[in-house]
Amino acid sequence: MIKYLIQGFILGLSYVAPIGMQNLYVINSSISMSKKRAYEVAFITIFFDISLSLSSFFGIGLLINKFNFLKLTILLLGSIIVLYIGMSLIKSKPTLSTETSTNLNIPLSKVALACFTVTWLNPQAILDGTLLLGSFRASLPLNSYDFFIGGVCTASLVWFTFLATIFSIFKNIFNEKILRKINILCGCVVIFYGLKLLYSFIKIIYAV
Repeated sequence: MIKYLIQGFILGLSYVAPIGMQNLYVINSSISMSKKRAYEVAFITIFFDISLSLSSFFGIGLLINKFNFLKLTILLLGSIIVLYIGMSLIKSKPTLSTETSTNLNIPLSKVALACFTVTWLNPQAILDGTLLLGSFRASLPLNSYDFFIGGVCTASLVWFTFLATIFSIFKNIFNEKILRKINILCGCVVIFYGLKLLYSFIKIIYAV
């Protein structure tokens, strides 16, 4: 079962690492605030990110187990969406501009609200999470679920803690070129998993 834990961790890391609203908020917090506040922002973001991942994985997964046609549909659409996400990451051009970001010098309660907003009120995050994690639940054996989602949650914890630490310590080193390379690497990994989902779909079709 360790392989499913590792698989979940790798997928989870590839899912959260691309520079998006969550990451940009954590990065900007780490650059603009004290290290203590940076970690507070990171841990609040981790909480909301893990809660979204669990909801995406177990929510749609229950329906997938009951309806085989839904499983096939999710696998096919999921593979297409995941491949699209991967290619979009490779083509994307991340920015560290803070001109449009939320004011970072705010009380912790408002920081928590901001973290909730960039996670649970982000349609792209909900769509990606549901399709990505829901699709992979359809391709996993029943006894591997806890290990896989455990790996995904661990990836969230490791990644956002890593962001807060690195950007707090080396505020003046990171630039948009480095973030671009991160997106390319993650895009390649996501494409690999998209092809894996498509392969699972084809296997089920030929087995019917």
